[in-house]
Amino acid sequence: MRILPLVSIFFGLFLVEAAVAQPQLALEPVFGGTQFERPLALKQPPGESVRHFVIEQPGRVLLLDGLDDSAADVALDIRARVDDGPNEAGLLGIAFHPKFADNNRVFLSYTRRGDRGFESVVAAFAMNPDGRSIDPDSEELVLAVPQPFGNHNGGDIAFGPDGYLYVGFGDGGAGGDPLNNGQNLSTLLGAILRISVDGAPPYAIPRDNPFRQQRAARSEIFAYGLRNPWRFSFDRQTGELWAGDVGQNKFEEIDIIVPGGNYGWNIREGSNAFRDQGRSASGLVDPVAQYGRDLGCSVTGGYVYRGDDMPDLQGIYLFADFCSGRLWGVATAPDGQRRVQELLKTEIQPASFGETNDGSLFVLDLGGTIYRIVAEK
Repeated sequence: MRILPLVSIFFGLFLVEAAVAQPQLALEPVFGGTQFERPLALKQPPGESVRHFVIEQPGRVLLLDGLDDSAADVALDIRARVDDGPNEAGLLGIAFHPKFADNNRVFLSYTRRGDRGFESVVAAFAMNPDGRSIDPDSEELVLAVPQPFGNHNGGDIAFGPDGYLYVGFGDGGAGGDPLNNGQNLSTLLGAILRISVDGAPPYAIPRDNPFRQQRAARSEIFAYGLRNPWRFSFDRQTGELWAGDVGQNKFEEIDIIVPGGNYGWNIREGSNAFRDQGRSASGLVDPVAQYGRDLGCSVTGGYVYRGDDMPDLQGIYLFADFCSGRLWGVATAPDGQRRVQELLKTEIQPASFGETNDGSLFVLDLGGTIYRIVAEK
């Protein structure tokens, strides 16, 4: 453990007194240093300790048995269906149904060229009885959203502690949100959605969704005003939903997503005015943290650490910047105040984080290597 000197650091919204204990971290390659092709997610089915699934942006799902396994099996290959031409497109998310042990349902989020042009898709697949492959012919379309441009697709998906599926989409792309999707409740873009995939297909709207009763609003929307919520996750202890929202050209932000929350894009970028066009900035939810171009250029949201191996990291939310390779932690003090610390400077491009069922956290380098976050020796 290192004790930092007393220095006041302005990080986004918070003046952080850095004379605090800080976890000393390192990155340890796993899977024998296997080189993946643009890995974007590492997840395990609920309750499992052996099988690890990795998705690659071009459109493959790989299966590895344990962190020492260096021979990945191809569980699913849908590269022929996936359009990963645009930089932020491809196979972007994977989520296992909470009752996966009973129904073998796997959900994928990807981009494709459909009848309506370029679009984002969420689909359900069935795991084969062998438990090592996913049936490519079992695909059931859950959601398809046309994308007006090739970037800001979001694409992360996760089941919440309430059993509902959460889906993140960016504002539709280009620059500055030219279609004003971020502040438009009649579109699914620029939002995090919440749907029920149990019961009648393709999905149902949870009764307590915040805009269910609002005319002209899409009832799937859980929160809006987001530019590109590239990665989000739930704190497995508190249930809080954390998201990293990629900024335009000045500020990157971390948000805690609440029902009905408006996170300000494109009125604000982070907590700073972007384009008001006479619109009110009242009622907007402030980010938990933000940083500028002096520290990076594209935020990658992570997870709150709830493992057992690093007590100093307990309860700290980890996130990173894709361009600078920095890893930060957001600590929540007993008084509820959030404090941000830089934890590690790396030479990688952190495109995503992973969490296994034992609470271990991982960083996925777009260059191909997956690392476990460990205490520095």
